[in-house]
Parts: sequence; structure tokens; C-alpha cells
Amino acid sequence: MRANVYLAGSNKRMNYNRILVTAALPYANGPVHIGHLAGCYLPADIYVRYQRSQKRDVRFICGSDEHGVPITIRAMKEGCTPQQVVDKYNKIIRDSFEGMGISFDIYSRTSNAVHHATAQDFFKTLYDKGIFQARETEQYFDEEKKVFLADRYIIGTCPVCQNPNAYGDQCEKCGSTLSPEQLINPRSALSNGALVKKPTTHWYFPLNEFEPFLKEWIVEGKKNEWKANVYGQCKSWIDAGLQPRAMTRDSNWGVPVPVPGADGKVLYVWFDAPIGYISATKELTPEWETYWKSEDTKLVHFIGKDNIVFHCIIFPSMLKAHGGFVLPENVPANEFLNIEGEKVSTSRNWAVWVDEYLKDFPEQQDILRYVLCANAPETKDNDFTWKDFQTRNNSELVDKFGNYVNRVLVLTHKLCGGKVPKWHAAIADDADKQLVAEIAASKARIEQSIESYKFRDALSEVIDLARKGNVYLQDKAPWKEASAIEKGALSDDEKIAAQQRIDNCLHLALQLTANLAIVSNPFLPFTAKKICYLLKVVERMLDWENAGKINLLNVGYPMRAPELLFRKIEDAEIDAQIAKLKAGLVASAQVQAQTAAPEEEAPLEELKAEISIDDFSKIDLRTGTIVQAAAVPKADKLLQLEIDLGFEKRTVLSGIAMHFKPEDIIGQQVVVVANLAPRKMRGIESKGMILMAENAEGKLEFVSPLNAVNNGATVK
Repeated sequence: MRANVYLAGSNKRMNYNRILVTAALPYANGPVHIGHLAGCYLPADIYVRYQRSQKRDVRFICGSDEHGVPITIRAMKEGCTPQQVVDKYNKIIRDSFEGMGISFDIYSRTSNAVHHATAQDFFKTLYDKGIFQARETEQYFDEEKKVFLADRYIIGTCPVCQNPNAYGDQCEKCGSTLSPEQLINPRSALSNGALVKKPTTHWYFPLNEFEPFLKEWIVEGKKNEWKANVYGQCKSWIDAGLQPRAMTRDSNWGVPVPVPGADGKVLYVWFDAPIGYISATKELTPEWETYWKSEDTKLVHFIGKDNIVFHCIIFPSMLKAHGGFVLPENVPANEFLNIEGEKVSTSRNWAVWVDEYLKDFPEQQDILRYVLCANAPETKDNDFTWKDFQTRNNSELVDKFGNYVNRVLVLTHKLCGGKVPKWHAAIADDADKQLVAEIAASKARIEQSIESYKFRDALSEVIDLARKGNVYLQDKAPWKEASAIEKGALSDDEKIAAQQRIDNCLHLALQLTANLAIVSNPFLPFTAKKICYLLKVVERMLDWENAGKINLLNVGYPMRAPELLFRKIEDAEIDAQIAKLKAGLVASAQVQAQTAAPEEEAPLEELKAEISIDDFSKIDLRTGTIVQAAAVPKADKLLQLEIDLGFEKRTVLSGIAMHFKPEDIIGQQVVVVANLAPRKMRGIESKGMILMAENAEGKLEFVSPLNAVNNGATVK
């Protein structure tokens, strides 16, 4: 098997003898939600379980990321120490992963001594090689607490949506990426006091010097190998030009910087966190260097799209600078999973928490694994809804997969004494041969999809195989043959022939059931084990080499009594989950309203200077309808709209991309300033401006006629 494995500093391709799989280290500042599972942990587990079933040397590495500002902010909110925070959430996260069957070989912690030593050694190596550049810069300082403040310690009014509690790196209300300098009236998150700026020294990694390496390795080498979303984001960053990045922070929580003059400084969390993969492997095996430094290792990072830059540009550049480490062969990042049409927000408690799911749906892990994989955001953001969860379970897992296995076992007990019947090759017909061919072909298609990181397609093949089994069973209808035998209307020879047809049907149906256990195991491990239990076979049968075969069950071997693999999800359960989700949102809003200071409420904008009626009459306002909408490349806030004004169609650029999806606003009637001078933005000429209003939550709304009017009508 070929894989694109590179040693840092080399472009030589080679075969691999081992696979090292990592999943993004979750922050230990809160529980994990289903968006985390869908983003990287479930895909990684599916891939690893498959590779294990292939008997390949694979190691699955993860652990809690226990440093950084979010940890200390959580500690402030909960009135405890950062160590108490990470201890609490490390256990919740670990138990959640274990409950969902995420089968890490090791789940470590970056607060462990071995990680501190490994990260410090890595930094010191780069320092000794003269890689870092020491720079003195001005940084916000809290005089009351006597500490420098990282971006997340700084709060102020968002310049985009007027949210009074935006962070210094991002506004969680409108999603805008910010810097502390952009905030209006910035203040300390520690003391709520005003800030001053003081000089401080940090060590910068010269990312710009690694552009040639990254262009050759990614832009030229990964175009047809990495997913389009991953490659596109990396290329965009590289094309825009990379800048030196500070790899240290002023803090008392984290890995101390191991060089002279660095008192009170720790490693930047995105420097120390990916090194956590290395330190965890050290904990796992004394042969860790074999996995990290041997040219025949295939390294795969499973992450969410918000971590692409760190895993594809920054961490590989660090490895390149250090030397001797393999680089990732692939980084199959998923997009985001929304919930009930809205972006997941932990601050608003708009999330489905994994630990709560396990309590609400005990012994139903595979239902969630199935739904998250079947609806995986592999190429675009997808939406999880509780109704879809119910529908997929009831119509696909219960009615197709579970129904097939149950029917086969029930019929085997009823028509064949509960034992595997004989196979009569001489009377095998075209339907039998076709099903045998489908079993082998399904194995090949599933294998190809998993190797290509297309887990959604692979799972679809598993369900389709169960569907084909149901069709085969229905067409063969062995119960009709049995009914004819019972009625006594057949001759002895006809009875023998009828029983042989029953035997062949159920023999093949049971072999297909065994195959379903094998091919479903990476996706539905709890279900695969239960099928093995019902068939009374050892779990060794789940080895991938057995998939596609029809001799897995020995003739005459007894089966256990049938048990349902899945149960129906009732409407009341779904209604309860939706109500729980909404109640959490309301409770979160109430807490935020109670803790917000009255003076922090965003004021209405002041009236502008008076104008005359003559000034107003110069503005030509016309109604129009949006007929096309698309995102503008490399512009996060702009949408390109085509608006039908009745007398002509206009291209208008509007800064509403953070508030609306292009597909959702087609057909929307708007009011356009039709005589505004044209203006070029991003190389596109915009002829006009649409009128928008901002609601109390900072979200933009269209200014539209109450009732539909003709396009081009004058607004007076």
C-alpha cells in the first residue's frame, strides 16, 4: 500500500509499516459536545478500528489540552484553581469518550510532567538552533492584578455588533475575529478595570521563513491528496503571506519557557498542545521514536476545520525546524456541525453534551455514532436535528439493519431449528449468486471509502448491504416454502427440494449477517459485538480479512435466541430533548443578563446631523428582489448579490455574510439605494447598497416592504 509519508526536510515518498493517528486535544475547560464527536473523534475512531481489523500496526493518540487562557477563565468563573478545573473536566471528557466507544490507545494530559519536559526540550532545541526571534512589544497590563493579559483576558465592546462583552480575539455574539486594539473601551476580565500598555518580551517563530517549504510540501504536493477544504485554507494562508508568530505568553499557568530571561512566561498553547501528541506517545510506548521518526510511519491528524492552520502550517513548520520528525500524510478535517439550524455555542449552552446524551440514552451509543457519521460534515457544515436523529434511527437502523438481522434469526429458529442450515451448491440460483457477489463488492467499496476518509459513503454501503439482504429475503420468502410443506400438499421429493431452498436462503442470509457485523464494526462497535453474541462466534471473526466471505458460520452451529439490535425512539423522547435544548438556552441568557453590568448595555447610535428635504430627495430608493447570492472569495463579510430592480439587474456587494447564508436570502425583497456611485471591492464593481437594520441582539435584518410590491417601485 502506498502512502504520502514525508520526513521533515525531505520530499521522498515511501511505503509505510505503521500508522500514527492523532485526534485534536480537547480543551479541559468544559465537556465535549456532539460537534466535537462529529468533527474529529468519531471519524478518527472509525479509521483506527478499521486499521486494527486489518491487523496493521496503528496507534491512536489523544489527551486533554490543559493549558491556555480558556482554562484560567473557567477557573475564575468557578472560583477554583486551574488545576481543579482540568482535573474536573478531564474526567468528564475521558468518561464521555469511553462511553461512546472512542478507542484511544492512550488519553493523556498536557499537565503531565512528561509533557512539560517534552515541550520544553522541543522549544530549547529550536532556541539553541537560533530559530526564534526575541521581540519587545507593548501589551495590555492589569495594574490591579499586576499581570499582562492575553487576548482572552481582555473584554470590551465589539466594533461590529456592539456586544459589550466581546473578547480580545473574537466576539462570540457575531463571530467576528478581533484584536484587543479593535475593542471599544477594553477592560480586564480579571478585575474589570481599565488597562494600560507596558513593554514585554516574547519569542517569535519566523513562520515566513518556512513559506518555500510549505509551498513545495502543500501547494505542490498535496493538491490532489488532501480534502479541498483543507488544501484551500492552507493555500489561502500561504498565498496571503505568513508572518512571525509569538510562541510564548505572559502567564502563571502553562509550560514554563526554559530559557534565560523568561520568568513569568509560558509556552503559547498552540506551540505546546500539538507536542502533546509526541509526549502522549512517549507515555504509551518506549518505542515512541519508531512512530514519530521512522520514514515508514504514516501520520494522520484528525481535526475540525478551526484547527487546520495549526496542524497543517504551524506544527509542520515546527517539526521541519526541529528536524527528524515525520510530517502528516493527511489531515482529513471536517467542517462544523450545527444544531437545530444554529451554530453550536457553549457560552449560550446551545449544544448537545455527550455526557448528558449517555445518561438520557443509556446503551444507545451506536445510534448517535450512526447519525453523526451518516450526517457527517465532511465537505460542508451540516445540521443535527433531534427529528433527523429519530428518523434515521427508526427508518434506517431499526427498519433496515436491525430488522434484517432479527428476521434472519427468527426464521432460522423457526424453520431450521436455530442452527446454521446446509448449503446446497447444486441448486444455487441467480439470486443466490448475485447476493454472494454483492457481499464481496460491498467489502471492496467500504474499504476504498474508509481508506479515502469518506466515512459517510462507507456507512451508506453498510446500510445498503442490509437493504439488499432484506430484498433477497423478501424475494425468496422461505416462510412460503415452509407453509407449503406444513400443508402436506407436496410430494416427498418436493418437500426435500423446498427445504433445501429454505436452507440455502437462510444459510446465505446468516453469512450476510456475519458480514454485516464485520463491516459495521468500525462504525457501530457495540452492535457488531452483539451480533457476534447472537451468532455465538468469537469477536476474532470481526477481522477484516473475513469480510466478503460466505463460509464464516459452520453448518449445524446453534444460534442464540433473537434479540432486537435497536429500539424505536419515541416522539416524547425527542420532544424532551428539544425542550431541554431550549431551556438551556433560556437559562444561559438569564445568567448572562444577571451578570452583565447595566452600564455595559450597548447604547443606540446617536442621530446624525440634520439634513434638508433637498438632501433627502437626492437619494433614489428602489425595491428589488435578490435573485442570486454568493460568497466573495477571501472576504469573510461580503456577499455578492444580483438584484432584480424591474428595469435592470444590478450587482451589489453587501457586508452581511456573517448574518445570512447565500442560499437563504434568494427571493428576499429589499430596498436599494439605486443612485449610489459605483464602487469596486475585491475587484468586483458594486452598483448600489441595500438597507439593513440592526436588532437588539446585534443581528442584521432586511428593510423590506410589509407586502410584496413590484421590483423597481420608488420608496418615498
